[in-house]
Amino acid sequence: MVVLRSFSAPGGGVTLDNFADIFTKRLYRQAVVNSVLVSIFSALIGIVIAFLGAKAAHGAKTPLRNFFMSVLNMSSNFAGIPLAFSFIILMGNVGVLVILGRQLGIGFLTDFNLYSLNGLLLTYVYFQVPLATLLLIPAFDGLRPEWRESVSLLGGGSLTYWFRVAVPNLLPSLLGTLSILFANAIAAYATAYALLQNNFNLLPIRISEQFVGEVTQHREFGSALAVVLMVLMVLANVVSNLILKGRRGGGRS
Repeated sequence: MVVLRSFSAPGGGVTLDNFADIFTKRLYRQAVVNSVLVSIFSALIGIVIAFLGAKAAHGAKTPLRNFFMSVLNMSSNFAGIPLAFSFIILMGNVGVLVILGRQLGIGFLTDFNLYSLNGLLLTYVYFQVPLATLLLIPAFDGLRPEWRESVSLLGGGSLTYWFRVAVPNLLPSLLGTLSILFANAIAAYATAYALLQNNFNLLPIRISEQFVGEVTQHREFGSALAVVLMVLMVLANVVSNLILKGRRGGGRS
């Protein structure tokens, strides 16, 4: 119904004007670009931190690993409005860490602006890292100890093992997780709206405006924006699958 409605004119009939407006009007074109950039950067930063976290969890002893998994499960479910409210308490204009930074002369805490692109990116990275770590830990568990031993017997070091053996075997999980993080970020609404409301132009916020407007609602145009959002999410999966197929083809040759 969303797809069908996106091609509908307000007065009835079929039209492409809804999609034309998205890519010709600066407000909505900028919303698409901002959402894509925030999603890409938060996904890349998140997967790098998650890679290190999953590696540490893989090599940790059982009690520490169990504690780490408990923290990950708890923090992965902490998102939306409660997450934004927590960051406001900690790093808002009169947040606890900001006041502490002023007292101790810590410049980056004193000058940090939570209500900006950097602040939004920080909150996105926060909920990306636990999800990515939980997804990568099973992939690290699939690395066999004898692979490292074989590399050592052949004269290879730690870097050889990671770049020639471990990372290629982890690549499907890394790309799959990266596409999930991109989709998770580009569709996020509650955290961004609670933190910045309409002060930052994002696609999910523009979609909500079309359905909950105070005066009039533009359901057809909102559906077109939602279709663009869905296409971006599908494209992220398609690109990761194409990269994987290309690597498999290269490996067979």
